Amino acid sequence: MRYILTIIAYTLLFFTVSSCDRYKSVYEHTDYFIDKLSTTYSSYGLQGVNEKRYTDDGRYGIFPIGRLINVRIEDYATSEEYEKLRQKLEDHYKGDSRVNDVYINQAGTIMIDCRN
Repeated sequence: MRYILTIIAYTLLFFTVSSCDRYKSVYEHTDYFIDKLSTTYSSYGLQGVNEKRYTDDGRYGIFPIGRLINVRIEDYATSEEYEKLRQKLEDHYKGDSRVNDVYINQAGTIMIDCRN
């Protein structure tokens, strides 16, 4: 019995730790683009589409347009998955004065608004 409880505890711990790191690569790419907007560029303009980046697992695509950062789930995703990603990004940028809003746009992708 003790052995089974130990296995269950380690399994739950593994899933908890692996899910915490799920968005790390998304944050790294969005942070990169937001940092560039505050140090190098005043706006990406339309050239930002050429600077599209993907997370290590290829699940998320991130690219800037003007002073907006677009985050898209590359494979089929439900609106609940987009809402969860939006919430995670909103939590990540809470208190960051460079980010005005994080929202799901009409096309269904997530926008990080860095407009002045």
